[in-house]
Amino acid sequence: MSHANLPRRQMIMTSLITGFTLATARAEAGEIETLTTGLVAGEVQIPVEDGVLPGYCARPEGAGPFPVVLVIEEIFGVHEYIKDVCRRLAHLGYVAVAPELYARLGDLAHMTDFRKIIDDVISKAPDALMMRDLDHAAAFAATQGGDLNRLGVTGFCHGGRQTWLYAAHNPRLRAAVAWYGPLGGQATPIQPKAAVELAGDIYCPLLALYGGKDKSITDDQRAAAMAAAEGAGKYVQMKIYPDAEHGFHADYRPSYNEAAAKDGWARMLAFFRANGVT
Repeated sequence: MSHANLPRRQMIMTSLITGFTLATARAEAGEIETLTTGLVAGEVQIPVEDGVLPGYCARPEGAGPFPVVLVIEEIFGVHEYIKDVCRRLAHLGYVAVAPELYARLGDLAHMTDFRKIIDDVISKAPDALMMRDLDHAAAFAATQGGDLNRLGVTGFCHGGRQTWLYAAHNPRLRAAVAWYGPLGGQATPIQPKAAVELAGDIYCPLLALYGGKDKSITDDQRAAAMAAAEGAGKYVQMKIYPDAEHGFHADYRPSYNEAAAKDGWARMLAFFRANGVT
């Protein structure tokens, strides 16, 4: 699909990263590569309120209807790892859509400084706008044969935080699966609430997968999130992998932990099935 003619001030990124992010170390082992055989997969343009966002969509061949999973990126953009996650889900029968949520703020394809990504992009992304963009991504999935009555979401790294937020935003969600990502954090006018503060407001069952060696998430934060959810009658499962670090599912990074990644993936799929995303 051709790109819309948008001013640079609106969409800095009009296409996705080719290959992998340049902003983090790569593992020596080969990354998982999922083929597109039997799929309709590729870069897409997702209509949003001020134009279009670039994104990636993978779905089975055929008309559907198919269950839908929104895939929320790490801070590094929709690069090959996130695209491959979409293809893995598509081979299991899902329409998987990953919108480039930071397209208005920075060209993640060429950013190599982790601190600048945090300061210049991530910290300037309004939560309310990201929630609306995820709504638009769900609406786009419906045009690709997706059934929004079987809607799930999963996210990695900072996308894990957005998964909690989206679970407290969209009442149509059937299930959410957060892979690591901050539970706490400093409130700002555009990011007013941490994930832990919204744990009691989620609309759907949520599975949270964390690494025991992840220094960005504390035991106290995890306990507070569970207490808030349970106190509000919400259903949350947490699985802690004692030997895993942050980013343990990211097969292209040194933090990849194969055993934890495979177990978490199996738990995610079972959680989706158990809660109607199938």
